[in-house]
Amino acid sequence: MTNRGRSDLTSSEDLDGPTRGTVQLPIHVAWSGLTRFDLDRPKQRMSMYRTVLAEGQADDLVTLLNRDLLVAQWPVLRSLISRTNREVWESAFPELPSFPSGLLREAH
Repeated sequence: MTNRGRSDLTSSEDLDGPTRGTVQLPIHVAWSGLTRFDLDRPKQRMSMYRTVLAEGQADDLVTLLNRDLLVAQWPVLRSLISRTNREVWESAFPELPSFPSGLLREAH
């Protein structure tokens, strides 16, 4: 989500996208590469969420992302998106855990 999308979302509860099955992303979101994702396959689901977070507009976020899946995937997903995008999401939605710099490296 970019800053332009955040202003339209007031709560992560607005994220009411699918949790199973196949999703075809619109061309303005997935303009290159894979456009159809099977949400029952974890790697494809993670890839779709990464794409939607990076390229999606507010309407896309609401219809394509699911709050529970986003929260469950966030610890890994947050490392796959840009720092700016990650900071926007974590500041907008406190239920998405943020980790102090270096904390994950120290835990290993």
